[in-house]
Amino acid sequence: MSSLEVAVDGRPLGRRAQQTRRQLLDATRALLELHGVRDLRVVEIARKVGTSPATFYQYFRDVEDAVLVLAAEAGSELDPLTQLLEASWTGRAGIDAARALVDGFVDYWDRHRAVLRVRNLAAQEGDERFRDVRNRTLSAITDRLEAKLAESQAAGRVASELTPYAAAAALVSMMERMAAYHFDLEPRGITRPDIVETVARIIHQTVTGRRV
Repeated sequence: MSSLEVAVDGRPLGRRAQQTRRQLLDATRALLELHGVRDLRVVEIARKVGTSPATFYQYFRDVEDAVLVLAAEAGSELDPLTQLLEASWTGRAGIDAARALVDGFVDYWDRHRAVLRVRNLAAQEGDERFRDVRNRTLSAITDRLEAKLAESQAAGRVASELTPYAAAAALVSMMERMAAYHFDLEPRGITRPDIVETVARIIHQTVTGRRV
């Protein structure tokens, strides 16, 4: 049982309670696709599951509390992408890994767009809970990019004036921004593969100091 699978009062949940909690989370996710978080009401979530608002409050303090759980769950899906940063990024295998990283990250955003949008907005507005989830989620990629940048810098392939962590954070911010808004570029004739290829090459060239 996950440490998150407890009632609001800290009691561990049995199997049926876990199922109810899961249904409430899934309903919250589905309704976020239709409403902003500020317009989403507990009664709507409970109605979609066929239960009462009182049941919702056994598991979550409010709607944002449920979204916070969804954001943390979504973050765990990035774990396979971090493995792409463990191997060497030299040669064709390197650009292939960068391309897979960006492609996977865009897929991740497409699957969880409504939840991630709420997470980022709340973090920007100063909610420490959402900021912590966002930072923990993205740091797994940022830290590994920083390590690769430092390695390339030590080898003389990247300018000494560059600060590896700042550069890594900038690359992750760019990747997230493009993943979040790639549909907005389609009217200009820019396709999803165009975005993946372009962002992957920017990241790869910045990190390795090499063109492939």
